Amino acid sequence: MISVRLTQEEEHKLNQVAKEENMSKTDIIKRALMYYFDERRERKTAYDLGEDFFGRHGSGKGNLSEDYKTIVKERLREKHSR
Repeated sequence: MISVRLTQEEEHKLNQVAKEENMSKTDIIKRALMYYFDERRERKTAYDLGEDFFGRHGSGKGNLSEDYKTIVKERLREKHSR
């Protein structure tokens, strides 16, 4: 058993919908919760949304994250030796 505190406006809207739909307030709240749970389960993460784009335009060099310091040093040496 659970109790929910509603504002007067929320309670008025709930009563109105219950009357229009010929449903109990409990059934409306249960449906709303199920809708919320379904939406939450289907919600995609940022990774899921962009998964098709990741790695699409890579450099072809798999060591960049590991050897970045060495790569930067080499590029700086090249730049300053000109």
